[in-house]
Amino acid sequence: MKNAFEIRGGKQLKGEIIPQGAKNEALQVISAVLLTAEKVTISNIPDIVDVKKLIELLGDMGVTVERLAPDTYSFEAKNIDLEFFESDAFKSKGGSLRGSIMIVGPLLARFGKASIPKPGGDKIGRRRLDTHFLGFEKLGAKFNYDSTDEFYKVDASNLHGTYLLLDEASVTGTANVVMAAVLAKGTTTIYNAACEPYLQQLCKMLNRMGAQISGIGSNLLTIEGVTELKGTEHRMLPDMIEIGSFIGLAAMTGSEITIKDVQYKELGIIPNVFKRLGIQLELRGDDIFIPAQEHYEIDTFIDGSILTVADAPWPGFTPDLLSIVLVVATQAKGSVLIHQKMFESRLFFVDKLLEMGANIILCDPHRATVIGLDKQIQLRGISMTSPDIRAGVSLLIAALSAKGKSTIYNIEQIERGYQHIDERLRALGADIVRI
Repeated sequence: MKNAFEIRGGKQLKGEIIPQGAKNEALQVISAVLLTAEKVTISNIPDIVDVKKLIELLGDMGVTVERLAPDTYSFEAKNIDLEFFESDAFKSKGGSLRGSIMIVGPLLARFGKASIPKPGGDKIGRRRLDTHFLGFEKLGAKFNYDSTDEFYKVDASNLHGTYLLLDEASVTGTANVVMAAVLAKGTTTIYNAACEPYLQQLCKMLNRMGAQISGIGSNLLTIEGVTELKGTEHRMLPDMIEIGSFIGLAAMTGSEITIKDVQYKELGIIPNVFKRLGIQLELRGDDIFIPAQEHYEIDTFIDGSILTVADAPWPGFTPDLLSIVLVVATQAKGSVLIHQKMFESRLFFVDKLLEMGANIILCDPHRATVIGLDKQIQLRGISMTSPDIRAGVSLLIAALSAKGKSTIYNIEQIERGYQHIDERLRALGADIVRI
């Protein structure tokens, strides 16, 4: 298995690229197929490791899975093997996939019980699961954590509607509680609910299946419990993180790139943040066209003070694109403060950029000041290891703009989030090979 990319950077790229389906939406809507015995067909599914693992896990549980096209699957969760959740196979598979937490809500709702191993996933600091579990408890579930084999056993034979004020607007937490509540008795109200487009997609899909969810798109969701759900068809949104990554790639390499079918109205403030870095974007139909730019200049605030880009729950700027903004700023004219509020240790890839010649001051684990080089000094290629999905792609973009050869190891991290990324970049003219 070739698990490194070798990149010869500094080449201008050109062409069209189609973003894959949204990874974060995939893990939710695919888990939702467990809520009904009827067939659910989902299209625009990204061909990435985390999603394939989840689909495989559903197959192991007894879901009939059929691949109808490269990006389209049908799922029929008629005969679920509840014994499977006690097995070692489930423990190892479920434990290696953070997204496996998403099957708990649907299982509790439909079968009144579930088990879940302690999930794994990305190394980007602590990611609490309290929001999920406190939500389930409020709906009437009872938890038992077995610390010896790190298993959570949940009894939810009597789920009932309730008022929930979430302690954090967790996307997966909200999605999981919504899926548990759609089949609970009575009315559930979720305040401080996450309102990301992915979650809106899930709620719309559940409503087509017969759920009664109102307030979609706001942070106050009301769910009237129903007795059963039916099958449906669903098409996933394109991945906004990929779209942002490709905007950054175009700017860093001075390339003319068209990003196809972006569902622009679902991108929120993402295009505006890149515009504030000085990147020109043009909306053509539903495509984003980025012209080749020799220079881009970072905006200041109205009073002339240094621009700050910080992450926040939707409709704020997604934390998944902060590392891209940081890399893109290294070659801009001007300075910017990047403030990563939502996760610790997400900025710890900055040392690699310093080694490449970037001008960055890491203020603390959450903040970095980038002093742009205005493309006067090109980054230089180095050998490096990808720490997580988003940092990995940021380093990949840096390498594509750098002078000389870069090698990136541990690329399976990148491939957990981006499908066939090397092939798609080669189609734009990038010099990238697997070694």
